[in-house]
Amino acid sequence: MTMATGMDPEIFDQFIDQLNRYVRERLIPAEPQVIAANEIPADIMAEMREMGLFGLTMPEEYGGAGMNISQYVETIRVLSYALPAYRSITSINLGMVCSAIKNSGTEEQKREWLPRLAAGEIACFGLTEPGSGSDSAAMQTTARREGNGYVLSGSKRYITNAPFAKLGLIMARTEKEALPRNAHVSAFLVDMETAGVSVGKPDKKMGQEGSQIADIYLDEVKVPGDALLGGEEGRGFATAMQSLDNGRLSVAAASAGYARRILDTAIRYASERKAFGEPIANFQLVQAMLADSEAEIYAAECMIRDACARADAGEAVLLKAASAKMFASEMCGRVADRCVQIHGGAGYLAEYEAERFFRDSRIYRIYEGTTQIMQLVIAKAMLRQFAAGAQG
Repeated sequence: MTMATGMDPEIFDQFIDQLNRYVRERLIPAEPQVIAANEIPADIMAEMREMGLFGLTMPEEYGGAGMNISQYVETIRVLSYALPAYRSITSINLGMVCSAIKNSGTEEQKREWLPRLAAGEIACFGLTEPGSGSDSAAMQTTARREGNGYVLSGSKRYITNAPFAKLGLIMARTEKEALPRNAHVSAFLVDMETAGVSVGKPDKKMGQEGSQIADIYLDEVKVPGDALLGGEEGRGFATAMQSLDNGRLSVAAASAGYARRILDTAIRYASERKAFGEPIANFQLVQAMLADSEAEIYAAECMIRDACARADAGEAVLLKAASAKMFASEMCGRVADRCVQIHGGAGYLAEYEAERFFRDSRIYRIYEGTTQIMQLVIAKAMLRQFAAGAQG
């Protein structure tokens, strides 16, 4: 097992203090502008690049900050106190595409792409399709060998950052039959400006304004042989799943960070809103909702820190990451629901933030694997562990 050392703790603490201020003084005041345009303004994107938010987990030799998983996930939690779009634009780069290249890429692939991603080129992660997500056997996108390269054909759906992306990490089947352990799926690093790549119109969503998702269409897209991640076929799905551990911890952190913002808003409203001559925060049934929310956020934060510490110690964290993601995302939904309830009739109006929080938080129970997929992942891991113990 290798211990991930990460950034110097003192420098990291200073960075988190700076990020906390930036979130409250710059990102939160800009939220109405982001929502209205459904896009993060160019000046804020430039500031986020300048702060190094796109290179947090990249090794220092590639222009990144070299954070370990605990530091990266804590950064995501702090950033996620603001509108979810700010996390969305950075975390696909960091938690998924960067970790896939770092863990599975060739030296040439790391040298080509990691500095570009660290500098703030946007990446997207192409796994989900119209007919498949976690079910890789149903994947339709194909990569056939042609000369020294491959030709990719198919489509990807609900791909976060697709409208902005310069790089797509695209999963495609390199074998017709579904092979054991998903060995029919390979991963490709595709420059999104390659001929034959097109991106659909951004989808209209329930919430998460400013974060854009769209379909990607691959029409006989020719890529060179060195676009194959790691230079090896059949490792794509394993790479995707490994990246999903980081992606799930990022979603768990986003859920915990946003839940904290939602609870702070509920406390402020309960302290200011009067009924029967006194603040509604004095009423015990309102206090119960606030207390339950605080305890659940604390539980999620503890789960996330534990899972990250284990990952940094070199442990396999599939079960822990899935558990943290499942609990934190469901928890965020409950906190958002209570926030609406505490606002009463006002909670149903778009004029108040509670309504937006409710819509924004709903996706956390779906992305990086739904709650139901998490339950299956957790249960299968438990049963595997039991069988191994019984045989041992």
